[in-house]
Amino acid sequence: MDRCHQARVRNALEPEWEARFEPKSYGFRPGRGCHDAIEALYKTLCHKTARRLWVVDADLASAFDKIDHDHLLAAIGSFPARELIRGWLKAGVFEPGKGFAPTWEGTPQGGVISPCLLNVALHGLEEAAGTRYFAAGTTKAGKARLGSPVVVRYADDLVACCHTRQQAEQVKARLAGWLAPRGLAFNEDKTRIVHASEGFDFLGFNVRRYPNGKLLIKPAKQQAVKRLRERLASEMRALRGSNAAMVVIVLNPVIRGWAAYYRTVVSSQVFSALDHYVWGLTWKWARYSHPGKPRRWVLTRHFGKFNKFRNDQWVFGDRDHGGYLLKFSWTPITRHVMVKGAASPDDPALGQYWADRRRKVKPPLDGYTLHLLTRQDGRCPLCGEHLLTLDQPPQSPSQWERWWLNVTRQAITHDYLVHHGKPGPPGGNQTRLVHASCHRRQLARQCRNPAQPT
Repeated sequence: MDRCHQARVRNALEPEWEARFEPKSYGFRPGRGCHDAIEALYKTLCHKTARRLWVVDADLASAFDKIDHDHLLAAIGSFPARELIRGWLKAGVFEPGKGFAPTWEGTPQGGVISPCLLNVALHGLEEAAGTRYFAAGTTKAGKARLGSPVVVRYADDLVACCHTRQQAEQVKARLAGWLAPRGLAFNEDKTRIVHASEGFDFLGFNVRRYPNGKLLIKPAKQQAVKRLRERLASEMRALRGSNAAMVVIVLNPVIRGWAAYYRTVVSSQVFSALDHYVWGLTWKWARYSHPGKPRRWVLTRHFGKFNKFRNDQWVFGDRDHGGYLLKFSWTPITRHVMVKGAASPDDPALGQYWADRRRKVKPPLDGYTLHLLTRQDGRCPLCGEHLLTLDQPPQSPSQWERWWLNVTRQAITHDYLVHHGKPGPPGGNQTRLVHASCHRRQLARQCRNPAQPT
């Protein structure tokens, strides 16, 4: 029940603060995400004449757990649900084996409203860093003034782009003083000042400006690529003794999710290298599954041109059911279109802008799936709810993976599929995208009432 009330309060609090939030704050805000933050960094550092090349790569220590309650409540002011928020902040937590513990600081753990409260607490950070923008109505409206640092923040991770190392040290010192009354501080182990030519990691991406002046943003080797390789190897070890269909079912959401998140940057070489790595894992699994068979037999059994749309004979698949393992390199590289300035979906004056953006910005789906999503107006035909909200798409590889697991494509052989409670036309295309949970409920109803159409 508390989560329902928190969602209700957040829906009332968020639009008020969306009108105030700073333009380069991208975390946990409607219509904004990780890729907007990365694109903002790209626009700041990409030009050969770029001057803000000294970077404060900062991380806040336990931000959600350390926010000062009094300062946060003072920032909220006379908001009608202020006392409800105070109650959630002071409610305390129950830890297994430790019992009840009061909460003197921090936001509700796992609370629906916690990300919004963090954004409220950190509002004003750009101004504290010394960022100044040209006023609205001028030709340079929304751009940072010359000599001013640029701060890009996603939740408790931030990057400040400065002109000199001295300015970077000053910005760090000013922000440390500004954060202290709010109960927050930098994590010194993860906070550093570097030149853009050295490179730095942010939100799972590596941002580096090379000697020729070109800025390249790639998946971070340690944060992203190494972790993914370990995950894939662990999954394949756990799948020993399973059939090929299970390998496809387990790994495809992982591949789709990771490729969807990193498709907006320079990832082609990384995708190809990962395809080679996955091929090695599947070959090792196939040899382990058939120890008494010759190599050619194993190759013919598990590899071939399973994807009829690609001339690739090295695709791992299941010959019994026709399923096959996707490849990272099949996901095209697509440049992300950054959200405009301080635009918010809650601003009624920008309704046309967000309608155009929804139409132009496509999720990372294959053409056929995207056609189905467009034809269904992005909704599940069984429950009528959105399959994917383009205003707030998944913000990490794991979120994309969960989205793929929660949305399933109804097989075209399922001619009994119902669209809004009525059977489809005989011989028509019955393929639909539906929620996995809706699909399970539909199958359960069929089992209970086999004689009734579903």
